[in-house]
Amino acid sequence: MNSLTKRRRHLALAATGATSALLMTACGSAPEPAADPSAAPGTTASAAAPSAAPRVALTYDGGIVVLDGTTMEVEGDLPVEGFTRLNPAGDGRHALVTVPEGFQVLDLGTWTDPSGSWQAEPKLTDLVFEADTAGHVVQHGDKTVLYADGTSDTTIFTTDDLLEVEDGLPETEIVAGDEAHHGVSVVLEDGTFVTTVGDSESRSGIRVMDADGDEIATSDECPSVHGEGTTKDEVVVFGCSNGVLAYDNGDITKIQAPDEYGRMGNAYVSDASPIVAGDYNSDPDSEGYLLSELILIDTEAKTLKVIDLPEGVEYTFRDVARGPGGEILIIASDGALHTLDPDTGDITDSTPVLDPWAGPVEWQDPHPALKVVGDTAYITDPAARKLHAVDLTTGGITSSDELPGTPNEIAAVEG
Repeated sequence: MNSLTKRRRHLALAATGATSALLMTACGSAPEPAADPSAAPGTTASAAAPSAAPRVALTYDGGIVVLDGTTMEVEGDLPVEGFTRLNPAGDGRHALVTVPEGFQVLDLGTWTDPSGSWQAEPKLTDLVFEADTAGHVVQHGDKTVLYADGTSDTTIFTTDDLLEVEDGLPETEIVAGDEAHHGVSVVLEDGTFVTTVGDSESRSGIRVMDADGDEIATSDECPSVHGEGTTKDEVVVFGCSNGVLAYDNGDITKIQAPDEYGRMGNAYVSDASPIVAGDYNSDPDSEGYLLSELILIDTEAKTLKVIDLPEGVEYTFRDVARGPGGEILIIASDGALHTLDPDTGDITDSTPVLDPWAGPVEWQDPHPALKVVGDTAYITDPAARKLHAVDLTTGGITSSDELPGTPNEIAAVEG
């Protein structure tokens, strides 16, 4: 057993400076919210059981604004200093905000009473999953996995446990890393643990361990390994600077890029398709962050192909998502939301949403971003300081009023 697996252990982390409980807990076993939103959690509601509504969180310089995902009205404006990142926790209610101490829990307050007379107010709680340089968040199956770049430690918790606790954080498991690097981990449904390998200078591949912590596969054929995507059949794909690695039921396959330099850094997956879409760059000397190629990875055949997008259809890592039927969606630099067939890469539909836009100077700079919840695509519009919701069934667009700041990062929860 290697040193990493020897150090695998269960911990119950205390919240950093936790002085208050989450807002009302959600889930079938949780107490019903009070009819009066100011009443304490656990007060019996006189109305029927509550329902859930989608919420969208957006960062801007100085805060996080939370919108109702249906009406597009602002439900909360929370002060936050500096650039921060947002990730859904996977439980339909919470998001995780990167802060210097780790991953801070943002309660988006998705519950509402059936009459729509009130909704829980969003709250940036005092709860923090501690991490040295908080990095990637991955939710797969019933687990949410947090990666700390400063230590390469991985924190794992059962996703829905975050809904159950009323004070403090859920029980967590820590898998200690060997050498710190910008990485990512995922836990499969049978407990298999897959994580990246690297150090402060470079990243080289992945390591796979079974539920007992024994190493079952490893590969160092993935220079600059970055990003992760897991299909419904639990094939896990990682991007390399010359193709991808695919882990499938005990075996790791290197799928070589057709170009000497062919970098994938982010994977976009769907439960409705074995095809993984990936951002792709075949020019090591390219400048800026706009990309004009996309790769489609067949996780059954273990093959990939490169799609050249039409002129004007360029994107960044924030601009790709998967639709409810497995279709690929891109909010492109021409301002349109394009729908692509995942088998062929052909554009099958285009909906104008934004004015044409230029790529960012730095990746952190505000530029359009795309997230999909159910049948709705949420698209940020930094130029107009708005958020747009595109109904993927009808093509209809609902827009917010002008926001308190220029939207940057986005996280959406279904409720």
